Amino acid sequence: MAKPTGFLEFKRQPPSKRPVNERVKDWREIEQAWPEVKLEEQAARCMDCGVPFCHMSGCPLKNVIPEWNDLVYRKQWRAALELLHSTNNFPEVTGRVCPAPCEAACTLGANDDPVTIRQIELHLVERGWREGWIQPQPAAMSSGRKVAVVGSGPAGLAAAQQLARAGHAVVVFEAHDRAGGVLRYGIPDFKLEKWILDRRLNQMKAEGVSFETGIKVGEDISVNYLLRHFDAILLAGGARVPRDIQAKGRGELKGIHFAMDFLIQQNHRVAGDTVPTAAEISAKGKNVVVIGGGDTGADCLGTALRQGALDVLQVEILPKPPAQRDASTPWPLWPYMLRSSSSHDEGGERRWNILTQEFIGKDGRVVALRGCEVEWKKAENGRMSPVEKPGTEFEVPADLVLLAMGFTKEGNAKMLNGCGLATTPASDPVLDRNFMGSVPGVFVAGDLNRGASLVVRAMMEGREAAAGVTRWLATKA
Repeated sequence: MAKPTGFLEFKRQPPSKRPVNERVKDWREIEQAWPEVKLEEQAARCMDCGVPFCHMSGCPLKNVIPEWNDLVYRKQWRAALELLHSTNNFPEVTGRVCPAPCEAACTLGANDDPVTIRQIELHLVERGWREGWIQPQPAAMSSGRKVAVVGSGPAGLAAAQQLARAGHAVVVFEAHDRAGGVLRYGIPDFKLEKWILDRRLNQMKAEGVSFETGIKVGEDISVNYLLRHFDAILLAGGARVPRDIQAKGRGELKGIHFAMDFLIQQNHRVAGDTVPTAAEISAKGKNVVVIGGGDTGADCLGTALRQGALDVLQVEILPKPPAQRDASTPWPLWPYMLRSSSSHDEGGERRWNILTQEFIGKDGRVVALRGCEVEWKKAENGRMSPVEKPGTEFEVPADLVLLAMGFTKEGNAKMLNGCGLATTPASDPVLDRNFMGSVPGVFVAGDLNRGASLVVRAMMEGREAAAGVTRWLATKA
């Protein structure tokens, strides 16, 4: 363990952030680096808890957290990094965008503030990059097998790196013009600057991974084509079909967009790409309403503020969560509680229990949103349902409406069925223990399998599917 009395001597100390009035003017990272002495103090808080729930039930990747905390405390940084990399391909990504379920499961968190696991992970890997400890790790020998990975998001990238290190020739196909999937297009640059991603992609290229961008599997090339030219295919295209809203005015009014269209466009701007004026989605000088209270909605909020929105309102149909862990989700479960991102510190307003009833337009464009408050009551089938509260109707200006209500598994099913794979009534692919579907040699991982989830879970599935591909290939003559 780390220092036996560390959790008594040191309090949790989150990293500082750049001032709001400074950071809303650019797209650079928000959190600031810690001095190493602070990292060692925070690592010293890790307890000899006997059963490390952070590792066992909190982290999908099964990061060996207590062990590398101990090594950081003892200043054995390089050994700590090797241990971290043994389970996590991209800790510089999870250290920035993961909501840290490991911290929610931390034993210290049962009656105190948990260990700052995410920050220790992030600064550990960044030191590794600075010191030159992170180098390409090409396979010692070739397996003679070729594997196609469709999609270059967190699942596809983690799988591709594992497959290449197992000796397979790996080609990653990506529909966008650059590799990275949602890490590249979707997550704002102020949460994940793209040079961070490029740095890791360069390592993967040096390990033998090839990237073919601008190719849509199913349109530009077929799965059958890939099956003829590769020994195995891993589908890791993610969940990209957004959930829409049924409200008057949705179909005919301009100015209502899916959140990802808005976020991806800004990623292109930051990358220096030209966005056609006719297709531009901009919050500058507008009253913005974001429908959806999750992380994607918060990303829209922070992006709209940086673009110069007059005002931003984020609405959610669900009730406002409690400020502290709810009794329904006791430790070490992922707690039901109010969460705020750095974007919520920057401005805007949040409202809960809000039902969108109608979009009001003028000259074919949305200008206002009409809604009401709801109460959640148990229906006859036993499920909780929203019921409109009379007398709570309201109308707010809305020159730009962004829909951030998640993604549908029905969209996944359509993609999977198009590849000839069987799915369950719940739109999940039918997979064996190797993550292989009903078509021999075709594997599925990440959000395309489980539905929209966390980056860290997608990476976990990518790693496990890569192991499944290797096991299956070993059975083939």
